[in-house]
Amino acid sequence: MSATGAVLARPSVASGGGAGLLPQLLLALVCGGYATGALLGWGSPRLAVVMGDFGLSAAAFGAAVSCFWYGRTRTGRCRPAWTLFAVSSAMAGLGNAVWGWYEVVAGRPVPAISAADFCFVLFAPPAIVGLLVLAKRPVNRAGWVCLGLDAWLIAGSLLTLCWSLALAHRGQIGVAGAGVPRTALSLAYPLLDIVLVSLVIALHRGPSGVNRSAINIAIGALALTVLCDALFTLPALREHYRSGEVLDAGWFAGSVLLGYAPWAGSRRPAPAERAERPPAPPAPAGRPISGSLAALAPYLAAGVCTLSVLYNVLDRRPVDATVIITACAVVLALVIRQAIMLMDNLALTQELAQKENHFRSLVQSSSDVIMIAAPNGVLRYVSPAASGVYGRDADELVGTGLASHIHPEDLGAVMHEVRRFLASPPGEEPTTRIECRFRSGTGEWLNVESTINRHHGGLILNSRDVTERVRLQAQLQHNAEHDPLTDLPNRALFTKRVRHALAGRRRTDAGTAVLYIDLDGFKAVNDTVGHQAGDELLVQAARRLQESVRSGSGDCAARLGGDEFAALITGDGEDDPATRECRILEIADRLRVALSQPYVVEGGTEVRVAASIGVAFAEPGTGPGALMRNADLAMYRAKSGGKNRVELYAPQMQAEVERRAELATRLRTALNEGEFVLLHQPIADLATGRIAALAAQPRWRSAQGILFTPAEFLRVASGGRGGSGAEEAARTAELSRWTLQEAVEQAARRRQAGHPVPVVVRLPASRLVDRSMPARGVENLLARHGLPSGSLILELTDSDPRVPLEELEHRLGALRRLGVRIALDGFGSGYAAIRALRRLPVDILKLDCGLVEGVVESSRLHKITSGLLRIAGDLGMQSVAEGVDMPEQIVALRAMGCTHAQGMAFSGPLDEPRLRRALARGGFPVPRVEEPVLVGGALPVRHPGGGHVTAVHPGVGHGGVPHPVAPHGGVPHPVAPHGGVPHQGAPHAGRCADGHPHTPLRSNAETPVPPT
Repeated sequence: MSATGAVLARPSVASGGGAGLLPQLLLALVCGGYATGALLGWGSPRLAVVMGDFGLSAAAFGAAVSCFWYGRTRTGRCRPAWTLFAVSSAMAGLGNAVWGWYEVVAGRPVPAISAADFCFVLFAPPAIVGLLVLAKRPVNRAGWVCLGLDAWLIAGSLLTLCWSLALAHRGQIGVAGAGVPRTALSLAYPLLDIVLVSLVIALHRGPSGVNRSAINIAIGALALTVLCDALFTLPALREHYRSGEVLDAGWFAGSVLLGYAPWAGSRRPAPAERAERPPAPPAPAGRPISGSLAALAPYLAAGVCTLSVLYNVLDRRPVDATVIITACAVVLALVIRQAIMLMDNLALTQELAQKENHFRSLVQSSSDVIMIAAPNGVLRYVSPAASGVYGRDADELVGTGLASHIHPEDLGAVMHEVRRFLASPPGEEPTTRIECRFRSGTGEWLNVESTINRHHGGLILNSRDVTERVRLQAQLQHNAEHDPLTDLPNRALFTKRVRHALAGRRRTDAGTAVLYIDLDGFKAVNDTVGHQAGDELLVQAARRLQESVRSGSGDCAARLGGDEFAALITGDGEDDPATRECRILEIADRLRVALSQPYVVEGGTEVRVAASIGVAFAEPGTGPGALMRNADLAMYRAKSGGKNRVELYAPQMQAEVERRAELATRLRTALNEGEFVLLHQPIADLATGRIAALAAQPRWRSAQGILFTPAEFLRVASGGRGGSGAEEAARTAELSRWTLQEAVEQAARRRQAGHPVPVVVRLPASRLVDRSMPARGVENLLARHGLPSGSLILELTDSDPRVPLEELEHRLGALRRLGVRIALDGFGSGYAAIRALRRLPVDILKLDCGLVEGVVESSRLHKITSGLLRIAGDLGMQSVAEGVDMPEQIVALRAMGCTHAQGMAFSGPLDEPRLRRALARGGFPVPRVEEPVLVGGALPVRHPGGGHVTAVHPGVGHGGVPHPVAPHGGVPHPVAPHGGVPHQGAPHAGRCADGHPHTPLRSNAETPVPPT
């Protein structure tokens, strides 16, 4: 047998009738025991009478109870039939009980006409109706007519036979000597039995989908009962019958079989048994024998009728009129039935021819190939579509084995699927689908999809060519897993390969490593040469990267997105960690050198980029996600460490990221739970020392009581790899919103307390043009708190070139018309500030702290600052010097024309109680012109009792108290001037307000402020 023949061969079916063997044995023992007792006469005449009467009654009542109980506990169309069989058995049991009462209890013969006769007569009608319920109903009118004719043919033939043998004699006896009731009862028994037998023969097939074993046993029980009734009607047996004889064994067996019938085959196997039980073998081809006998039953009945007439003729008996009439009726019914069947056959023949033509046209014109395989796997039919699909004629394929055309690599999977399909029940899985490669006429392999159906133990295959679909799916799969620009694996495929490498045979080998690569300076290439040149650079970099990794060793390169690449280097089984590390670092450095070579892009332009590479080794228990994350962290450490270098991952990197993430989480919690405080630093008039305004400065109080400046906590929350630009912008916007609301609210309260000092709130320009900020938000805020618009000064803090000046100018103009004054921060720090001054409506200019910090020592810087202040004066603007920490700077700036100053020379940022006291004093003393100016800075004086240093200036502060400052990098003195208080955890001394770099010993934005 061929390979496909082995697939199509059915498994052998083991005999499994052991489950119902015990009830059948008990049934046989009971019936055999009763028959043996009847043959032996039961040992005594009285016991024979008892067993012949009450034994039959008990068996009939048992059958009635069994059928009735089954009918009550089941549902479906067969339920009324079993209830009727229960009524029929009850009638038989009641009749036998009455018979026994006469013979056993009363001790006298049974009367000619008794109640028992009526019970026996009522046995047949319920059984007849029950058989009609079980009958398979015809589907059309002709079927009903044929069913009636078949029943009459059988009944007429049996009536003719019985009348010829016994009934005519019984009727003559009744007419001669017996009364009419006796004659009617004598004829009722056989006539009802004839009807019952006719129905049994004509309707024995029953409906589909019911318990066939139960129906067959019930029909057999009724047939046995009818046979015993027919024997009882014979004159010879009737005259010599005594209760308890062998004839009673037949009635007893019929009742027992009818009681057993509903439960036969009703047991359903458990799920485990159904899973283990092999499928039933296929039904043999051809017409079933039972169907042939059913079709021949009417003709056999006509033959019986003919034999009955011939029997009377040959026996030289006078032909009875009943026999003649019945025989003629039977012949007429047979002729009518034959005519109906002939017309029905003609109609079926025409319908079959039409369906065959329709099927042939469908098969011939179908674009799919239809093949029929025999049980041994040989192709018996192939549709003409094979020439168009396979490039081979159908006749060439017919007679060949199906397995010879399937690709050897796919044959095993096809055999397994077909074997599983044939082993499954047809009702649960009528079809299945397979996909394999099929040899074409040119010798190439086509991808074929086939739908398989069962066909007489073989298979019907409906096949179609899906080669283009398979190619398209493969292309889509490739596109989904590869970068469209460089054709390198993308992040998804790279992650899959890393997972495969970690789950391989050497999954605990630490030699496997992942390299994350970022091209330094790629954005500059896009900005200067163009994005097309940037794409060419990425393609060339991908080619260099792919050429640098080992081919055929499991290594692979991938593009993760943008200018980020990655490489997987599998381990080589080296046990020495130092050797493994040296090998991987050598490969990484080779990649760095290769990627850092010049690139020739569009138009012959030569550009250069560098490569920062992070390396992470696979440790035991490290997953693909963790390994790639470690390499990413190492790559960002390489970028922050100077770029164009290789960095090896260390656990400290992850700890730093976790720390930053924790701080960022705490910062978000602080924003939501109100852990910020607002301090105010006075802005003094340089001419009088009067407090002209208050600069609002937010601080975050950490759990340790440290107050962080905005530059510090925003840098902590977003520094390194711990945050994104979007997250930092969101936090900045939230902080700006809180600062503005809190500053306006506190300024309104101070105004009610008698201190109407304007407040300065620093806002980034991007916040002013943010769509989330309402156009009338500032106006509504001032109106809600009752603060005049002139008491608010908005200070622009950044000069982001991405902020559109047109929209910013429109928003600032609307605020200025409202009465809000606008200050420009960082004036003199670059071209952006001059550009903003030219376009934006500004009232106040704040000098950058870099112009103030060396104005006393540097004559060049003195001239620059003086020129910028002259510009502010010429424009009619007020000027504020930021970062004024020494009295000498006050004198110099005042001489240059600066109007206001902010810094430690007056006061640091103050909390609300100290601010109220400063406002109550009204201002700060300012040095006079005649005071000497110190050139070169303060003289440091070391205090004898401590390790800190105090710089004493010739100019003194408020009340003549020297200004205590800390040396560069030193610890601040715990006492601050002018109500200032020590700062715990202030930023580095080399930065001015909110992070601007400068060199003085202390900045105005870094005043020590304790927790309040």
